[in-house]
Amino acid sequence: MAVQKLDGIMFSQMVLTGAHHLTNNAKKIDALNVFPVPDGDTGTNMNLSMTSGANEVRKNKSESISDVANAFSKGLLMGARGNSGVILSQIFRGFAKGMDKKTSLTTKDLALAFDSGVQTAYKAVMKPVEGTILTVAKDAAKKAVEIGEQEDDVIVMMEKVLQEAKASLKRTPDLLPVLKEVGVVDSGGQGLVTVYEGFLSALKGEELPDDVVEMDDMINAEHHKSAQDFMDTSEIEFGYCTEFMVKFEEDKLKENPFDESEFRNELSQHGDSLLVVSDEEIVKVHVHTEYPGNVLTIGQRHGSLINMKIENMREQHTAIVGEPVKPAAPKEKAEFGIVTVAMGSGLKALFESLGATVVIEGGQTMNPSTQDIADAINQANAKNVIVLPNNKNIVMAAEQAAELSEVNAAVVATKTIPQGISALLAFHPEENLDANKANMLEASSHVKTGQITYAVRDTQIDGISIENGNFMGIAEGKIVTTDKDRLEAVKQLFQELITEDDEILTILSGEDVSEEEVNELVSYVEENYEDVEIEVHNGNQPIYSYIFSVE
Repeated sequence: MAVQKLDGIMFSQMVLTGAHHLTNNAKKIDALNVFPVPDGDTGTNMNLSMTSGANEVRKNKSESISDVANAFSKGLLMGARGNSGVILSQIFRGFAKGMDKKTSLTTKDLALAFDSGVQTAYKAVMKPVEGTILTVAKDAAKKAVEIGEQEDDVIVMMEKVLQEAKASLKRTPDLLPVLKEVGVVDSGGQGLVTVYEGFLSALKGEELPDDVVEMDDMINAEHHKSAQDFMDTSEIEFGYCTEFMVKFEEDKLKENPFDESEFRNELSQHGDSLLVVSDEEIVKVHVHTEYPGNVLTIGQRHGSLINMKIENMREQHTAIVGEPVKPAAPKEKAEFGIVTVAMGSGLKALFESLGATVVIEGGQTMNPSTQDIADAINQANAKNVIVLPNNKNIVMAAEQAAELSEVNAAVVATKTIPQGISALLAFHPEENLDANKANMLEASSHVKTGQITYAVRDTQIDGISIENGNFMGIAEGKIVTTDKDRLEAVKQLFQELITEDDEILTILSGEDVSEEEVNELVSYVEENYEDVEIEVHNGNQPIYSYIFSVE
């Protein structure tokens, strides 16, 4: 049966099916990670991001495809994790914008939406790399534009788009030599193809196999628990989670014309965690505030209040952690706050000792989302906030969170833990935000990073044959050695990492390393690198047995 108009109801089903299909294949997509390290999390990141978007779509019952697409875009944006999740959110952010508030789409309209998504995604990436999810999206959109001029059946069009996306995915190793060397296609591109497969399945009325999504629920539950335990009830500055919608009324709009930007700015003075989404008929608001009545009054200027929900977060928090309710004392904002990301109790304590205001517990295998980082920026309670991602796969989510922030926020694009530590040591509270960002970025560039982890599969990369279970030495992001013995792998890594000009070696030991092994390693360095000063910290990080900083 042909489909000549795509409406919001059908697009909702496409999104939900695409999300379900991605969930079922997340682990397979993780396995496409180029490096055979146990932190290949593209599938996980895209799954969590897509699930967030799908959850927003479930709440939206509109028949307008524009409304559904905007809800999907909003959910993706706030749930985006890692580079792959952020790029996915940008693709569908542009997709939603390209619909121009249409209630349904023809094939030509849908083609323009695909193309708009690609344009938005490419603009969001500082240095686009071909052979990635961007290329797959671009090639598929180009095919959509071509088909949209001659075909009026949405199903036929989506079949051709998926066909081209798969063909583009197969070409990614020709564009990225490292993919060809390892023998895989791009993981992000595979994730997008998986989503498009779900889209087509929904259009054709085909059923995908059911699966129980346990991993996502578990991650979110654990993260939620740690976030609640992290703070005292009295530290909640804005105690009421306030959600409401305003249905516009013409007589009120004549007296108080609605401007979303001005409306958002006014509400931002009354709380945090603010989200405002509007169309021609309704504006939806989510805000944490101390005086809900004030924000409701502001909304009521433009129409009638509907779907109101106000929850006392102090009581909720108390119920979770079992604290007695304490009155909140307003805290004055500090001049500067620093948000950083680390995984492992030792690394968390180290960053806090160096002056970090908030340490987000995340990193490899669990990239914090845009919303996680935005919440941490708010928690820092400062006029100016500096964010240190400490992982190349978190930089884009951090930049997105900084753009959404209601305070002055800047991202120092640190890509490793050692870079984050060096950047933090270069912070000077007497300097302004821009000067600090420049100084911290400069400091982070003068440190070299080494890592020891284990292989999760047999592979060959950069001329090195790697066996599953063996240890690998990684210098500045490149695998340079492998050995079945961990200390031997460390020694080989040092030959690549430490030069005669280096003066300081910092050793951050992981959760799987004994004190005896660390002592043996220190003795080796003292004997073989006499001019190098050694610092040792128990990072207690997972995945990486050792992280080394060389200066």
